[in-house]
Amino acid sequence: MKSSTLADELIRFLETEKEMYGAFSTTTSSGQARESDGTDRKDSPINPKKEQTVKQTTTELHQKLQACRSLEELQVLCESAEELRTDLEGTRLVFGTGHPEADLMLIGEAPGAQEDKEGVPFVGRGGQLQNKILEATGLPRSHVYIANILKHRPPDNRDPKPEERERSLPYLLRQIELVNPKIVLCIGLVSATTLLGRKSALKDLRGSFFPFHGRELAVTYHPAALLRNPNFKRPTWEDMKRIRERYDELGGKPSAEKELPA
Repeated sequence: MKSSTLADELIRFLETEKEMYGAFSTTTSSGQARESDGTDRKDSPINPKKEQTVKQTTTELHQKLQACRSLEELQVLCESAEELRTDLEGTRLVFGTGHPEADLMLIGEAPGAQEDKEGVPFVGRGGQLQNKILEATGLPRSHVYIANILKHRPPDNRDPKPEERERSLPYLLRQIELVNPKIVLCIGLVSATTLLGRKSALKDLRGSFFPFHGRELAVTYHPAALLRNPNFKRPTWEDMKRIRERYDELGGKPSAEKELPA
């Protein structure tokens, strides 16, 4: 496992404010808004004190995350991490579920009402459909690990905000590192663009395997999209057949062939 590589990437991510979310709006001296791609920041002078605070916070979080040597320890840290919460009060932590050494790890977007109630990802209608897809692929839920970008439910099931994704990503990267899958499968566009750090349409991301911290990353539709539009079921099935083929090529093993950690 190349933990130092992922750790270095984590530090770079935290020190680069919103870089992964692309264009942002600024105001010119005339008061007109303009778009910037982040290359020209003469109108945003560096604040040394703020920069020092960011670096200190980054270092502290990095140390806390690296001190977690198991998923159980990381879950305890997440329980007390206020930055993982959304603006919906009283939500339950939805950490992750599945085999702790799975070779396929699914990453969704955020917990819904049923997930919040049970504290387990993908247990609502979409989750039930996802289970059927996994079963058909020959990789039942017990053979994979499932988590979300956000670990707390957002209000009204809205998409995660950029700042929520930014705060949650370091914890998820450490979770991925601890599971150490061969393939990370992003379920839905929010998951894909967050982990890949790019703005793209889902149709442009499907069908490819992207390098991701010494692993491979693939993208498919969210089951909620399939419930809204059954026409997405066939391309999703094509995605899953392709992923299963690559899983076998990489030597992925069903969890039944793996011993659970002592």
